[in-house]
Amino acid sequence: MFKKQKVKIDPNMTDTLIGEGTQFEGKIRSAAGIRIEGQLTGDIECTGDVTIGENGVARSNIRARNVILAGHVTGNVTATGNLTIKASGNLNGNLTAQELSIESGGVFQGSSKMDYQRESTADEAKALAAAAKETELLTASDDSNSMLKTW
Repeated sequence: MFKKQKVKIDPNMTDTLIGEGTQFEGKIRSAAGIRIEGQLTGDIECTGDVTIGENGVARSNIRARNVILAGHVTGNVTATGNLTIKASGNLNGNLTAQELSIESGGVFQGSSKMDYQRESTADEAKALAAAAKETELLTASDDSNSMLKTW
């Protein structure tokens, strides 16, 4: 009679807000986006995006898909996608990101590591193998003609 419908969480939506004037201490794990306008002490693990607003202060290590930093963060930040430090943003700590953008006036104090991991799909691997095999066949069949045919 009462069936619980499973709700899909969209990582592109912000569903957690720590508002201005709020102080939070502890670890946050979220499948959707997080926005911090208040103060947070503790780690953040998020499969969505994390935004630290202009009035936001976080003393934490942050791991998320994309991070937008307009406030102050003390700790390490790992973004599997983009890390953007706005003009009002301040990051004191190390960062790892696939893409990094720092606006004029933004502050970054620490070391950075650009983490580019291109995932090879099965289709790309098959296409490369087929091209290599075709090249082998063309060069083997035209030994009299030492010219390599390409398409």
